[in-house]
Amino acid sequence: MEISSQLGTGTHVVCHIFPGPQETSALPYFHSVKLETDRCQGCTNCIKSCPTEAIRVRDGKAFILEDRCIDCGECIRRCPNNAKVAVADGWDILDTFDYKIALVAPSFYGQFSDVPPAIAKAALCVDGGFDEVFDVAIAADLVTAAMREYVKARKSVRPLISTSCPAVLRFIQVEYPSLLKHLIPCEAPMEIAAWLAKDKAKVEHPERSPAAVFISPCPAKITAARQPVGRGRSNVDAAISMDQAYAWVKRHVSQVTAGAEFPESSGYGLGWGRSGGELMAIDLKGLAVDGIMHVASVFEEIEKGALSDVDFVEAQACSGGCVGGCLAVANPFVAKARLTDLAQANLEAPPNPVIRDISPDDPALWMSVEILPRPTFRLDEDAQEARSKLAELERVLKELPGLDCGSCGAPTCRAFAEDVVLGRGTLSDCIFKLRQRLETLAQEVKDLAGIRPPAMGGPTSKP
Repeated sequence: MEISSQLGTGTHVVCHIFPGPQETSALPYFHSVKLETDRCQGCTNCIKSCPTEAIRVRDGKAFILEDRCIDCGECIRRCPNNAKVAVADGWDILDTFDYKIALVAPSFYGQFSDVPPAIAKAALCVDGGFDEVFDVAIAADLVTAAMREYVKARKSVRPLISTSCPAVLRFIQVEYPSLLKHLIPCEAPMEIAAWLAKDKAKVEHPERSPAAVFISPCPAKITAARQPVGRGRSNVDAAISMDQAYAWVKRHVSQVTAGAEFPESSGYGLGWGRSGGELMAIDLKGLAVDGIMHVASVFEEIEKGALSDVDFVEAQACSGGCVGGCLAVANPFVAKARLTDLAQANLEAPPNPVIRDISPDDPALWMSVEILPRPTFRLDEDAQEARSKLAELERVLKELPGLDCGSCGAPTCRAFAEDVVLGRGTLSDCIFKLRQRLETLAQEVKDLAGIRPPAMGGPTSKP
């Protein structure tokens, strides 16, 4: 609790309430990735692309297992029928806020071939838009310094993994809980930017009530703004998809008479928007991996202890980094090249003065809630019943062909065996088991067809 009193202004009391791990883990899951059932054709493309096996297809329609979904957006990319969508706040949500601050990630500037960053920032602030733009790259400079000091001060665990990508953070909770101890518990630049922007606005516009609205390149960050990991409540008040903001800039750029200030961060902060930028900024022995399946392969190596000589791992769920988010507009390779040029051109730019006096030890930079594994593989609440179901799962699995063809609506035979044990499917959903059963029935019908009653003469059934 903080209490300050000043003559003429009154007394101000600020109380920080940090929920414990049990309180946050008990919350129902929020997901920005949603399924449009009417559009789903049951093609099963999505079940193979999901890194956490969170999708099933039954009765010709897909459905999502909420405890396993990490909102990475891979299913959105793969669905040919646009049945998977990312639900973000609409532009009209700006009408509900008093002083509107756009949190613009560096990847946004890589979307434009003909609109310079200074003009894009100004276009966001024309009538009907925002009151102010705050570059998330400013916060990236601060997070870089904090993580660098954290890695240098802790030698017992290697490698240490960045938590800047919320999809990767949830991926570890679901699939690689043994790596939780490798996480750097630093808040992502999005959260730090929201804190910095609102504090700055409160000083410069004390008569206004600021709201921070993140322009998101991916569904995972939308989910992080609604239901963050590592803290009780997000500093972000709303999240608008990047394609909405891009369209707004293109429609209103002609109204811009003067560009906004740019850059307001170092080139290293700008580089965070593409894969490898985080590693370049932190300047430690490490590796950068992007694309969720490639991330999985690296995490498997870490579990084996094969990367103990590496200090730092930058892991991005989207190919190319944030420029490859499924809510971005431009080709990710083109956007990455643009952003790389932008970062290189501004490497000598100093960090923003707003972060000058903030210590890397400031509690606001660090997660306040313990990150726990997600209880996804739970066959039963009762331990004895769970053991019994596990034995049944192994028995069912031995009967399956092991081809992982996906025709049953599950991504693998093991996932299908789990579905059978949990009542989400039956053995006859496997086309190979169905064929075996049909062959058996056909043989029985053939045998019965050759049998005549004794009164008719001819072969009879054995007594």
